[in-house]
Amino acid sequence: MNKPLAERLRPQALEDYLSQAHLVGENGPLRKQIEQGIIPSLILWGPPGVGKTTLANIIAQQSDRPFFTLSAINSGVKDVREVIDRARKSDGLFTTKNPILFIDEIHRFSKSQQDSLLGAVEKGWVTLIGATTENPSFEVIPALLSRCQVYTLNPFSKEDLIALLRRAMKEDQVLSKKTIELKETDALLRLSGGDARKLLNIFELLVTSDNSDPVVITNEKVTTSVQQNTVRYDKTGEQHYDIISAFIKSIRGSDPNAAVYWLARMLEGGEDVKFIARRLLISASEDIGNANPTALIMANNTFQAVTTIGHPEARIILSQCTIYLATSPKSNASYQAINAAQSLVRQTGDLSVPLPLRNAPTKLMKDLGYGAAYKYAHDYENNFAPAEFLPEEIANTTLFEPGNNKREQAQREFLKARWKEKYGY
Repeated sequence: MNKPLAERLRPQALEDYLSQAHLVGENGPLRKQIEQGIIPSLILWGPPGVGKTTLANIIAQQSDRPFFTLSAINSGVKDVREVIDRARKSDGLFTTKNPILFIDEIHRFSKSQQDSLLGAVEKGWVTLIGATTENPSFEVIPALLSRCQVYTLNPFSKEDLIALLRRAMKEDQVLSKKTIELKETDALLRLSGGDARKLLNIFELLVTSDNSDPVVITNEKVTTSVQQNTVRYDKTGEQHYDIISAFIKSIRGSDPNAAVYWLARMLEGGEDVKFIARRLLISASEDIGNANPTALIMANNTFQAVTTIGHPEARIILSQCTIYLATSPKSNASYQAINAAQSLVRQTGDLSVPLPLRNAPTKLMKDLGYGAAYKYAHDYENNFAPAEFLPEEIANTTLFEPGNNKREQAQREFLKARWKEKYGY
């Protein structure tokens, strides 16, 4: 049997589809649309191996529509137009419903390639289903994104993945003929990184290469048999999230040598340079912040530069920015402040804005006290007038705590001179 286990085990109906209950469960919005036969153009966004392609196939089958597929890795504008033309010709031949065009890794399509889809989607010649591991807000052009619903697929839980292994042992034509004892699963789950396709491929390799009876799966067996091949998996992009995690943590840990090594791993594996640049932007704010505000400017300029230049020269710019961020002073004070603020909002709900802070564009609002007693800071010495800017229920709550670095200590002194009594700086 030539098909890999992940393909042999691919669900053909929603009843067999694993997880994603928020989308296709009993009350899931996507399930309702499928059952009603009203399928909008949509983008499926989620990490590798969580069932994006499978879900697209199921949608096509259960809605009884012609199904056309393209991979953004090896398709150009010409290929897109040819498929759209074929889809238009098939429209009404077998069904009155318009065909589905599935594009895997749609984030790899250029602007011109995405532009070539607009007319077909807008006129209803095809229903577009795009799959992406990247944030569609960044990678899908606004005109196309506005014509699509975006559905987020969640990573599989540990229980989901173990259930998938047991399903393979019971239902697969090959594995069900062997006696398998799934004694330990931690190493399997760790090496797969939550990617169900990778998990099943590793599992099949372990079982089919072992002539024991029964085949006993332990952590030691998995580590010994599979871990030596992890470099191969890296180069195919399957450890995408592990490598980027190591990259960001090396920058956060102020280790430029490790950071540039992981950068090289991503570049050699064919990673999208814009993906790397976006992560540098996030790190510049989350891990460095106001300890060195120039870091964000540097990262933003890096993103613009690599977008303009592209590979391979972009590697030099990425290296410069990586080393700059890794050797910069660090602070997560801004990150912690917004986390604390959002947590407080969830706990306290929609508290009323104090009357002095409210806008008063009408006479009625002025009569009700909107904007009354507001002190315009620039009318006072040092452009500062003490006032209450938080809702009464959470007055005096400190959310921002400056970090222990030169720039943020200056911020602390600034705040201390104004808010020592109120916030305790």
